[in-house]
Amino acid sequence: MSEDDRSMLGRAFLVLGSFTSERPRLSQSELSRRTGLPLPTVHRLCRQLVANGALERIDDGHYEIGVRLWELGALAPRAHGLRQVALPYLEDLYEATRENVQLVVREDLEALYIERLSARGAVTVVGRAGGRLPLHASSGGLVLLAFGGKDLLDGVLAAGLERFTPSTITTEHRLRSTLDDIRRTGWVTCREHLNIGTLAVAAPVSRSTGEVVAAVSVVVPAEKDPAPLIPAVRAAARGISRGVA
Repeated sequence: MSEDDRSMLGRAFLVLGSFTSERPRLSQSELSRRTGLPLPTVHRLCRQLVANGALERIDDGHYEIGVRLWELGALAPRAHGLRQVALPYLEDLYEATRENVQLVVREDLEALYIERLSARGAVTVVGRAGGRLPLHASSGGLVLLAFGGKDLLDGVLAAGLERFTPSTITTEHRLRSTLDDIRRTGWVTCREHLNIGTLAVAAPVSRSTGEVVAAVSVVVPAEKDPAPLIPAVRAAARGISRGVA
């Protein structure tokens, strides 16, 4: 691959990375502003990405992520294989709670949701399948952070602990104390850490080597008692752990 090809690939990923759950549709002008690339370059990249199915152009001239990217993403072993193993246990947990049940993995300094089951009328949550949340502010993210090692914790602290609600963990002391508790107990409860009105319980999914590769969480209304949820979430996480290679 030539230097020009590598440069073009990098620019293409800049364009694709501009789309978010909050802004799933963008114009070429918006893409130019978000990437810092000249408008003619964005125009050329969009045309090529549409031709290859990575972007789709809608009637008003805006762009959105194409189905081809979803097809490729579904082949990712870390997400696809784990999701296949986890789904029966997530479904059991969902049937037991009839609330939001989630499976998350870590991607850099964020928690990436690779599966979400949610009942009609379940409490509203911030996360969604395919979406990301900060590690320090989500139950699954805290579990992943607890077992992620010193370098990961240093990176999260260096990035800053953003406040989402009055209950969000925003100090190093409280974060370290919480992570110590998670390593000791094997679970975490977060009441209104990310959004008002919700309570989340999460537990780790690990390989036979002890490496934590994911977290299972359930999100319910904040007024609920978390005690009955803890054994159910931990049982689901242990079941998935037995099937993880």
